[in-house]
Amino acid sequence: MRTLIIAKNVFQEVVRDRILYVIGFYTLILAIAGRALPEFAATNEDKILLDFGIVAMSVITLIVAVFVGTGLVKKEIDKRTILVLIAKPVSRSEIIAGKFLGLSAVLAILIATMTAIYLGFLQLENIPHPTLSIVIAAVFLFLQLSLINAVAITLGVFTNSLLAITLTFGVYLMGNITQDLVKLGRLSRNSAMERVTQGLYLVLPDLSRLDLKNDAVYGMQALPDASLLITNAGYGVLYSIFLLAIASFVFSKREF
Repeated sequence: MRTLIIAKNVFQEVVRDRILYVIGFYTLILAIAGRALPEFAATNEDKILLDFGIVAMSVITLIVAVFVGTGLVKKEIDKRTILVLIAKPVSRSEIIAGKFLGLSAVLAILIATMTAIYLGFLQLENIPHPTLSIVIAAVFLFLQLSLINAVAITLGVFTNSLLAITLTFGVYLMGNITQDLVKLGRLSRNSAMERVTQGLYLVLPDLSRLDLKNDAVYGMQALPDASLLITNAGYGVLYSIFLLAIASFVFSKREF
């Protein structure tokens, strides 16, 4: 209950910061794209709009996850309100978990609303689209951003806000190419390079497992089978829990 109360307070705080206004921004972007892109695309404008909507959703929610997530704990420390929290009968791990769940709830609402707007836009524009695969991609986008949320909170406990933001974006970029790095290491035929790329693959989250946006637009046949989807979803959840455990451990050792 203490964790849920903290999560509720985080949710309300983020909503008061007008983060949900990005939904209106996303709707405006889709409306502009629906009018502008066909003017520049000689052919396949439907496919371009289909790809653009899901990519724009991914980018906007990523920015929210990184900038808000890195400041959740740091802001409490800077304002000294953390002293009020730790003086109450609440553990530091509950504070970390509450922060994570609160922002994850905001991300869930953003993604669900944007997905509904995106599907409605495709329907209004009479663009053929695979609804089920897009919904599945949106669910995995939530899992991916929840993992990035955990990364942001963990780095926010370690470092200052600017460095945490930079490192979180770095983890996101590297996490999407970890499999390619392993292949590059093998192609180099250099044992030292192979060990480095393998080490990065083991340490960094493999975010490509949770990235279905490029395949979802082609329908269910382009997505991995159900067992692999469940395995990848479990990977994302377990990695997030692992990161939160690290954040809780480090946070418990800090003195204020």
